[in-house]
Amino acid sequence: MQKSYCICLVILLTAAFIPAAHAEDSSFENLAKTPPMGWNSWNKFACNVSEDLIRSTADAMVATGMKEAGYEYIVIDDCWQVSRDEQGNIVPDPKRFPSGMKALADYVHSKGLKFGLYSDAGTATCQKRPGSKGFEEKDARQYAAWGVDYLKYDWCNTEGQDAREAYVKMSRALRTAGRPIVFSICEWGTSQPWLWAPGVGHLWRTTGDIQDCWDCSQPWGGMGLIHIIDLQTDLHPYAGPGHWNDPDMLEVGNGKMTAAEYRAHFSFWSLLAAPLMAGNDLRNMTQETKDILTNKEVIAVDQDPLGMQGRKVADGGATEVWMKPLSGAARAVILFNRGNVASPITVLWEQIGLAPGAEAQVRDLWAGKDLGRLKGRFTAKVAPHDVVMIRIQP
Repeated sequence: MQKSYCICLVILLTAAFIPAAHAEDSSFENLAKTPPMGWNSWNKFACNVSEDLIRSTADAMVATGMKEAGYEYIVIDDCWQVSRDEQGNIVPDPKRFPSGMKALADYVHSKGLKFGLYSDAGTATCQKRPGSKGFEEKDARQYAAWGVDYLKYDWCNTEGQDAREAYVKMSRALRTAGRPIVFSICEWGTSQPWLWAPGVGHLWRTTGDIQDCWDCSQPWGGMGLIHIIDLQTDLHPYAGPGHWNDPDMLEVGNGKMTAAEYRAHFSFWSLLAAPLMAGNDLRNMTQETKDILTNKEVIAVDQDPLGMQGRKVADGGATEVWMKPLSGAARAVILFNRGNVASPITVLWEQIGLAPGAEAQVRDLWAGKDLGRLKGRFTAKVAPHDVVMIRIQP
């Protein structure tokens, strides 16, 4: 009872900071009813972005089956912008984007995809390009005119700024810009945005930047896969349709983790109802990477219309059980082995809210096969740094 009261109080307090509704706002409220799916340039290409890269990536998203699997956003991260003109308008790099952003957005749209850009709430982006502080309305109108569908908004060079105030300001600007634009808050979880960002943005980062590694960290805040997973444990009450916790973009296929580790990565992001923003080179994927990123049964867990984030239900140290409620009374379950030796892991029906003696149909989502009707429990031997992911239907 006390926990429910606290969550309700958070919602009430948050409502006080949500931008006032306008006639043109209804489209903003109806965006991202399931976690956004797409591709972002940063993890693989960093500042090496160009018109040619974006066009060829849009082509590859269609040709590889990524679009068919549900991916739709093509997002250019930092380094596309170089200056502002005399009127204060943001200027794309003319050498890297000679046709301009409107033409590039039109090309992406012609493929049946959506177009996204990056900016920053501070005076400069993380790579020292012009930020949006003081230019929020002008930038929002420019993005709308270009045909932008998604804005990732970072938090570098923001000394002296309040995160909530800064993001509310851009949220208001987007709402009145005349085009539905998904608003991705990239504040790294420092001010606990899950407590105030519902209604301000559609998703918010919960951690520092992901690194392409299983267990590592960087002094500036970058972190490996298991560190990010651990930080999601208590965040499930704050996610739902139109407002998602974001543990950062995918590293699947970037080459520094094993296939098992990438499978665990993708499984967890789907169980956590996280945005699925691929960060690899779609033009040169191995079949193994493609099979992970386009597994329709795992993606269906992420995109389940109930919109609930999964949570940990059992912790054995090196082994864990995580569960996500699905529509139709089903459950998605991850048996997770973070250890270095293969281990049997069991999920008990009572751990996932089912009657202990009930029968349920079990399906292995990575093997793509039914395992039969089982009573009370399921056990599998799980390889090191790997998962077994199942769907349990009572």
